[in-house]
Amino acid sequence: MTTTTKPAPPSTTGRRRVGPGALALRQGRLEITQFLRSRESVVFTMGFPIIMILIFASIFDGTIGGGVKFTQYFITGMIATGLMTVSFQNLGIWIPIERDRGVLKRYRGTPMPKWVWFAGKVIMVVAIGIAETALLLAVAVALFDLDLPATAAKWFTFGWVAVLGVTACTLCGIAISSLARTARSGSAVVTPVSLVLQFISGVFFVFTDLPTWMQQVAAFFPLKWMCQGLRAVFLPESFGAQEPGGSFELGRVALVLALWCVIGLVLCLTTFRWTTKRDG
Repeated sequence: MTTTTKPAPPSTTGRRRVGPGALALRQGRLEITQFLRSRESVVFTMGFPIIMILIFASIFDGTIGGGVKFTQYFITGMIATGLMTVSFQNLGIWIPIERDRGVLKRYRGTPMPKWVWFAGKVIMVVAIGIAETALLLAVAVALFDLDLPATAAKWFTFGWVAVLGVTACTLCGIAISSLARTARSGSAVVTPVSLVLQFISGVFFVFTDLPTWMQQVAAFFPLKWMCQGLRAVFLPESFGAQEPGGSFELGRVALVLALWCVIGLVLCLTTFRWTTKRDG
C-alpha cells in the first residue's frame, strides 16, 4: 500500500508583520520624498518665508517701539505663515491633484488602512515644518541678529503653539481640499484664502496698526492666534501690553487653536472625498 503525504504548508519563518507605526513611517517617508521631488513646492514652501524676511528685514531695519527690532517682530509672522504654508496651503493644493489623478482612489482600494495615508501627510508636514522653521531661524540669527528665546518656558510655549497651530492648519488643509473640483482649481481655492489671512493676521504688518474691524475678522481664524502666541516667545513680556487684549493671552491662544483642531477634524470627517465628483 502506498501512502501519500500532504505537502507541508509554506513556512512563515522569517516573515515579519509590519506594524501600524512602521506603516505610518513608511508612508511619511514616501510623502517627504514626493514633496522633495517637486521643485516648485520646495522652493515656494521652504523659500517663501526666508525670501520675505530677507526683503522686509532689509527694508525695515529700525524698531517698532519699546526697543523691539522690526526683525524680532516680523519673525513671529514668518514662522506662523511658514507653518501654515506647509500644512494648510500645501495640502489644500496637492490633495486635489492626487484626487484628480486617481491616486486617492487607488489608495482606497488597497488593504492599507486609510488612516495610514493621513498619518503620512501629518509626518510630512511635521518634518518639513521643523526643517523650514530651523532654516528660517538660522538665517534670521546669522544675518539680522535675531534674539532667540532665553528660557525653557518660552521654548515650551513655542512648542505647544507650533503643535496646535500645525494640527489646526493641517486638518483645515485636508478639509478645504474637498472644495476644489479639479486639480487646477486647488490653488485658486486655497491661495487667496491664505494670502488674505496673512495680511489681516499681523504677518506683514504690526497687528495693532491694522484697522479694528480687520483685527476682529482675523480673530476668528487660527493664524492670528499663532502669530500672537509666537510674539509671546520672541518679544519681551512688556510688549504684551500693546496687544489688543492688553496681554499675550496665552490661555486664549491655546483655547482658540484647540477649538480649530476640533473644527478641522469635524470638517475632515464630514467632507473629505477619496474620488472626484465625476467618479462618484
